[in-house]
Amino acid sequence: MTDLVFLLVQDVFYHSLALVGVTANLITIVILCRGSCGLAGCTVRYLVSMAGADLLVIIFCVVLNHLASLYFPYSLLLHYRVCAVNSIANAAAVDSSVWLTVAFTFDRFVAICCPRLKPHYCTKRAALVAIAAVCAVSYLRNIPRYFTYEPVRGRAPYPVCRLRNLCTTTPWAVYLWAGTVLTPMIPYVTILLLNALTVRHILVASRARKGLRGAGAGAGGKSADPEMENRRRSIVLLFAISGSFVMLWMTKVVMFVMEEMLMDMTSLVTVTQAGTMLMYLNSCSNTCIYALTQAKFREQVKLTITHPFHWLLTFITN
Repeated sequence: MTDLVFLLVQDVFYHSLALVGVTANLITIVILCRGSCGLAGCTVRYLVSMAGADLLVIIFCVVLNHLASLYFPYSLLLHYRVCAVNSIANAAAVDSSVWLTVAFTFDRFVAICCPRLKPHYCTKRAALVAIAAVCAVSYLRNIPRYFTYEPVRGRAPYPVCRLRNLCTTTPWAVYLWAGTVLTPMIPYVTILLLNALTVRHILVASRARKGLRGAGAGAGGKSADPEMENRRRSIVLLFAISGSFVMLWMTKVVMFVMEEMLMDMTSLVTVTQAGTMLMYLNSCSNTCIYALTQAKFREQVKLTITHPFHWLLTFITN
């Protein structure tokens, strides 16, 4: 009975995720490309690239991999060559989404904690180079996955794909294990470390700045601090995005540690599947984060929903 309930929850979840994820990421990309949210140019480029990578995760991993196989069990997606290429696209999309989050976190870390490096690194050009490098490495690194599948004959009129038995082959076992370490273990630890260093810098800088402004204000009282206000908005966006990533990937990371590093927990299939669901949920959560933390983004979303045709015409003419 419990298994049937979980299967029903999975079915509703993946259908809802496909609908909401594709719509939300498309809206996010278009709104951010308009440049009317008051964000820095390099930040916009990172956020657009993250939304694009999340959109690919929804399309390849959820729509083509999960839902298509459910409704079209004997489609060409099961042909072993198509299946192998789709495996590369699935893994590369997830890798890009994860490592772009790391790149954005590092960009904000530099902007907040490294004022001397900020003029050289936190630029539109540097952001484009970082995004291109992350995407290129993500796809190149996953090309060997094509050779992890072999053709077998089944009910379909063409050979379908089957994962090779690679556990006895040391190089392949190392490659697959290293892939899991690279995504998400290293990004997970990196984001936690960068956020910890950012918090430490903020606390130290805030105390020093308050002391200086208090001494300068004298008996005149407190005055507004636009620098701290701008920094606060940047910090809220950074912590919301990276915090969402940490929370939604936590189950996946813990299961990897327990299965691969500490003990065999293969019986916890439901927990593993729940971790995968939360991992995919991360691919449509950023739109909600932008709406909650950015007032101008909320205005653009409301405009899109209430006046879609007027908004589209304005976007095209601009």
